[in-house]
Amino acid sequence: MKISGNTILITGGASGIGLALAERFVQADNTVIICGRRADKLQELKERYPDIHTVACDLSVESHRLELFRKVTSEFPGLNVLINNAGIQQRVHLLEAEKEWGYYRQEISTNIDSPIHLTLLFMPHLLKQPDPVIVNVTSGLSITPGAWVPIYSSTKAALHSFTVSLRIQLAQTNAKVIEVLPPAVNTDLGGAGLHTFGAPLDAFADTVFRDLQTGKEEIGYGGTEERLHLSAIQARETAARMYDGFRSGT
Repeated sequence: MKISGNTILITGGASGIGLALAERFVQADNTVIICGRRADKLQELKERYPDIHTVACDLSVESHRLELFRKVTSEFPGLNVLINNAGIQQRVHLLEAEKEWGYYRQEISTNIDSPIHLTLLFMPHLLKQPDPVIVNVTSGLSITPGAWVPIYSSTKAALHSFTVSLRIQLAQTNAKVIEVLPPAVNTDLGGAGLHTFGAPLDAFADTVFRDLQTGKEEIGYGGTEERLHLSAIQARETAARMYDGFRSGT
């Protein structure tokens, strides 16, 4: 994709992977808009990065997504890049899943309802712009599920499938559809301190930013890209080994 001169919306851009990408896009002379749930956190971010535009939005709520679309296309009519990055991750033991459905539903709404809905909302607008790009951030767990985060893994598998279908349907247009498949990255996804073992955030973001310039449609890191080539049997066996490692703490 073109790496400068874009107008870019990054969902979940107030922290973690989204913020790391936002920083790099701003430095490369792009107009960057990020959305997040917490207005206070967005204000702090705005003070640190005056050039980043912020919108408070709970992407698990349909009306908020509609308002985000209206606001962004009105205030930034040149928007040509949508990065569906927002996500939440909850560890769920299915034999002890006793919370109200709304607790689990929020993860589904944020991780899969939101990117599909935003894609459908923004796509007609994007296709009218030069160099339109849709980037969906999935996960290596979309191929080899982490059984300790079963809902998260399921939503990322669904988003991976949607991304493949979207790329096929848009093949005859001027749009690019890119999938980023992170491994575990040292961010606060799922809770502070849960991914300190993960890949360094800056190294991961630098690699993604570099690969976006090369025209790659599927961008992995630390072996996640290779998981796309596993057979169904290999993926199941890998997932089982991963869960054994999780339970044993290795």
